Amino acid sequence: MGVRVAVAGASGYAGGELLRLIAGHPEFDLVAASAHTQAGAPVTAVHPQLAGLDLTLTETDPATLADADLVFLALPHGQSAALAARLPDSVKVVDLGADFRLHDADAWARYYGGPHAGTWTYGLPELPGQRARIAAATRVANTGCYAATITLALAPLIAAGLASPDDVVVVAASGTSGAGRAAKAHLLGSEVMGDLSPYKVGAHQHVPEIKQATGAASLSMTPVLAPMPRGILATVTAVPTGTADPREALAAAYADEPFVHVLAPGAWPHTAATAGSNSCHLQATVDADSGRIIVVSALDNLGKGAAGQAVQCANLMSGLPETTGLSVYGVAP
Repeated sequence: MGVRVAVAGASGYAGGELLRLIAGHPEFDLVAASAHTQAGAPVTAVHPQLAGLDLTLTETDPATLADADLVFLALPHGQSAALAARLPDSVKVVDLGADFRLHDADAWARYYGGPHAGTWTYGLPELPGQRARIAAATRVANTGCYAATITLALAPLIAAGLASPDDVVVVAASGTSGAGRAAKAHLLGSEVMGDLSPYKVGAHQHVPEIKQATGAASLSMTPVLAPMPRGILATVTAVPTGTADPREALAAAYADEPFVHVLAPGAWPHTAATAGSNSCHLQATVDADSGRIIVVSALDNLGKGAAGQAVQCANLMSGLPETTGLSVYGVAP
């Protein structure tokens, strides 16, 4: 018997990706998968890509989830805290929502609203010292998808003193699965296809998380909805504080990281190249006109941006190699 795991919120896109990864994981045994409106349905009725996974979605009952060694919470923002409070301390938890990511209660109130639930260990193993903290934790707050994409591009440059923490500018495009699975008119295929549209301009909820994780002091972020189901491509620019090559700095920072790949000179990240993987692809240069550092970062928002990252953290929390059950390679075409 391996590590007994459960998924709350298994009917959503991130929940479905968790089920897929757990089904192929050599050390995780799925003992429960819960949903809200889809409770009572076979998993395959909700996620037909999981044909052969003989499991019925249950109500989100803390008693059922408490039978697991580790629980993944793939719930809407603001719903994890109440459920986590009803799970015994002996059960390890990875929360894919935002409830426990932020240190600053005022930032939570400003961007999410409502009371701040507290702060858990932040689930980005590639940050300095964070891998050991995750391995020792029983409660981990998984990163946001944009936050993972941008933090991996920016944090090493600010930490090394190569980029100013002031005046960071980000334009990032995300696939529609980042908005969740609930039916919304602006996410209909006829609305999205052939179109690019900005949203939450000047007030995206991942801004305080990115600033917290990277050390950025000011950050302007413009998210763009792209006509694709999954993937994020972020262009991050910052003011240099010296003449060091940003690409070489990133390559040195991630030289031993299994899931972060600084591409060869001249090669630029593509979202499709990361699809289905737990990898992040990076490239950097200096703008010939402005002199600003430019880093382009790509990942699968359901992989390294959500479910894959959560499994990576769960592996560490369970004493397993963090690469267990995860692919560094994307699926193409």
